[in-house]
Amino acid sequence: MRTGHQHRARTLWLSGVLHAFTHLYQVALLPLYYLILKDKAFAIKSVEDATFLVTVLMLSYFVPAYPVGVLADRFSKRKLLAFGLSINALGFVGLAFSQSYLQAIVSVIVSGFGGSFFHPAATALIARLYPEATGKAFGLLGIGASAGFFFGPIYSGWRGGNAGWRAPVLELGIIGIVAAVAFFLLADEEPPHEAHSASVAPNGLFPSASLWLIFIAAAFCFSLRDFAGSAMGSLGSLYLQNAHGLSTTATGSILSMIFVASAISNPLFGGLSDRGVGRWTTFVLGVAAIMVFTFPHYPVGATPFVFAIYGFFFMASYPMVEGALMGSVPHQIRGRVFGVFITIGGILGNVAHWAMGEYVKNLGASSSRAESYHQIYGVLSGLLIVSLLGLPCLRALRRREVAQGELPAGMLPEKS
Repeated sequence: MRTGHQHRARTLWLSGVLHAFTHLYQVALLPLYYLILKDKAFAIKSVEDATFLVTVLMLSYFVPAYPVGVLADRFSKRKLLAFGLSINALGFVGLAFSQSYLQAIVSVIVSGFGGSFFHPAATALIARLYPEATGKAFGLLGIGASAGFFFGPIYSGWRGGNAGWRAPVLELGIIGIVAAVAFFLLADEEPPHEAHSASVAPNGLFPSASLWLIFIAAAFCFSLRDFAGSAMGSLGSLYLQNAHGLSTTATGSILSMIFVASAISNPLFGGLSDRGVGRWTTFVLGVAAIMVFTFPHYPVGATPFVFAIYGFFFMASYPMVEGALMGSVPHQIRGRVFGVFITIGGILGNVAHWAMGEYVKNLGASSSRAESYHQIYGVLSGLLIVSLLGLPCLRALRRREVAQGELPAGMLPEKS
C-alpha cells in the first residue's frame, strides 16, 4: 500500500506529464506561421491572421479558467485533468483536418478550452499536497512545462519543414489523446484526508473589496510579464525568419532553447523561493529583462544561447509566483483564485501573439532589418520590470488574509 509521500510524489510527476502536453500545444504553432499563411485552404493574406490562431487558442485557454476552478474546488481533479487533456488534443486533431480558416478557429477554441482544465486543478492539488514546500513542488511540476515548451516548437518546426504544417499538428494531437487515457488509468485520486478538510469554507473568494482590488492589481501586474513572455515567442519567430532569413526548422529549434534550461531553473529557484520569494523573483525577472532588451543586438549565431539564458531566468518566475499566490489564500478557494488569476493574466498577456504579428506587418519592408526591432524589445523588457509590482500586492494580500483570520501565519509569501 502506498504511503502518503509515495502517493503525492506519484501524483506530482504524473501531473508534470500533463503539464508538458498543456504547454506543448501552446507553442507548437509558433514556427509554423508562414507555412499556415501559404495554405490555400485558409485563404489568409497576412501573417497576423496566422498568429491570431495562437491568440485565439490562448484566450480560449484562459477565459474558462474561473468556472474550471470552481469545478476543481468541488470535484475529482484526476478526472478533470484527464478530460481536459483529451479535449485539448482533440482540438489539434481537428485543426490538422481543417479545410477553412473558420474551422481552424473553432479547432483552436476547442483545444484552448481543454487546456484550461490543467492549471486550476493541478495548481490547487499540488499546493494541497505540498504545503510545507510549495515553491519547490511547483518547480518540479514546472519541469513538465519545460519539456512541453521545448519539444513543441522543435518537433513542429522539424516535421513542418519536411512534411507540411498539418503533419506535426495531427501527430501531437494523437499522442495527447493517448497520454490522457494513460493518465486517467494510472493517476491517483486526491486522498480523502487531503481533500476539502476545512470545516468552514468561505462564501466568496475574498471577504472585502480591498482584498479584491489588491488581488486584481497583482494579476494585472503579472499579466505584463505574460505579455512579454508570449511576445518573445511569436516576435522571435517572425524576427528570425524575416530579419535573418532562417527556415521553419531552424526557427523552431532556436525557439525551443527558451525552455530547455528551465527544467533546471524551475525546481532550483522554486526551492529557493520557499525561503525568500520576493528577492528571487525580482532577480530572475531582472535578468530576463536584460536579455530581452539586448536580444536584437546579438548576431544570429548567438540567439540560441541568448534564448537559453533568457528562458532559464524568465520561466523560473512562474513556480515562484504561483507558490506565493497559493500561500496567500485559503486552500478551499485556491482553484477559483487561480482561475481568476490566469484569466486576467492570460487574456491581457496573450494578446501579444496577434499584436506582434500586427507590429511586424506594419514594419513593412523594414521588417527585414534587425535594427527595426530594437524599440519593441525595449518595450517588452520594460514590461518585465513593471510586472514586479505584483510582488508587494501579493504580500499585502497575505497580510490582510492573516489579519482577518482567513490564513494561519507561517505560509508563503511571508518571507521576501
